[in-house]
Amino acid sequence: MFDIYTIIFLALAVFIFLRLRSVLGQRTGRERPPYDPYSREPVRPAPENVVPLPNRQAEASTPKVNEPVEPAESGVRWKGIAEPGSAIANGLDAVVAADSSFEPKNFLTGARAAYEMIVTAFAEGDRRSLKNLLSREVYDGFDGAISARETRGDKVETRFVSIDKAEITAAEMRGRSAQITVRFLSKLITATRDKNGNVIEGSADSVTDVTDVWTFARDVSSRDPNWKLVATEAGQ
Repeated sequence: MFDIYTIIFLALAVFIFLRLRSVLGQRTGRERPPYDPYSREPVRPAPENVVPLPNRQAEASTPKVNEPVEPAESGVRWKGIAEPGSAIANGLDAVVAADSSFEPKNFLTGARAAYEMIVTAFAEGDRRSLKNLLSREVYDGFDGAISARETRGDKVETRFVSIDKAEITAAEMRGRSAQITVRFLSKLITATRDKNGNVIEGSADSVTDVTDVWTFARDVSSRDPNWKLVATEAGQ
């Protein structure tokens, strides 16, 4: 027989069990796993972000981005990009040694997109986009040219016909800064109009062959995967 104390303790145990059940609920096998503050959701790689490419529609980036490079001999790794043993190949070796995620073909895809966006943003006087794509020094030069154009009342019309080629012509590490130089061959229709709408430079109808040599840089010690334009020159 149960004495009065046994009955009291049994009743108390049942009460505590029911309270815990109502607070904690029942496990159904579909619960979310506990949150791990040190885990990160996997990020789908994008084309290498030569720069913060804010995506075309909402972008335009970062053009992001690199995929890990499998260990390989320099001659195999840079096939179609640089000759084995060349200064370019050695420079790319130095870049990938500092940043194992660097992949030149993805980089060139991003560089082409960045080139078109920067040329277009400059023509349109889009300073906001340019700030994200250029180093401070290059931005200041572009900003000065846009301001002078605005003062005169000039407007630039630029339309890309094609980017025929983008090739790496130099690569090096400068401290923690990876620097890649790219030579672009493109076809543009570009014209500058004065405040009266008269074409004062270029042509609104003719296609022009353009060669540009641009250098992009990225601090490999930074978690930011984007590259920025740090130097420009007209090519031959």
